[in-house]
Amino acid sequence: MKITIKLLGNIYDEITEKLRVNVGGIFQCPVEIKLNFGDLVQAFDLERKQYLSSKLLASLGKSEREERIVGIADVDLYVPRLNFVFGEADVASGTAIVSLYRLRQEYYGLAPDEALLLDRATKEIVHELGHTFGLEHCPNSKCVMHFSNSLADTDVKEAYFCTECRPKIIL
Repeated sequence: MKITIKLLGNIYDEITEKLRVNVGGIFQCPVEIKLNFGDLVQAFDLERKQYLSSKLLASLGKSEREERIVGIADVDLYVPRLNFVFGEADVASGTAIVSLYRLRQEYYGLAPDEALLLDRATKEIVHELGHTFGLEHCPNSKCVMHFSNSLADTDVKEAYFCTECRPKIIL
């Protein structure tokens, strides 16, 4: 198995390399980064001043049989009927998207905290990739597959699958 991280826009920095290492360690597989992938403009909603995550997700393409694709953006994502989302996954195509935007302390008027951003982003990437492997939300608040309705939920959970979810991963 292989995971490809596609960076949407010009966001490559030290944290993306650390995310590559973290995700590879959790899934025990190679992770490749592709830079400056995709056009963000086509998903921008002028009225909401946010980006429709499903449009960006569709722009990632379809993964190969033994591959999963996760797009990473640094813009505010939404889906209809929700104010925002940290990410979204498409099980059929084996793709997911995660936004760093609301995972950053700066969004909330606080000082930057790279370690916290790395922790949050790792959890959200693993969570969305978990969906691409057929996992649903888990009631265990410590499991990475627990639904995050807020950053508090993300901060409480671990970056790993619980003993109930791990065996359910469909490769």
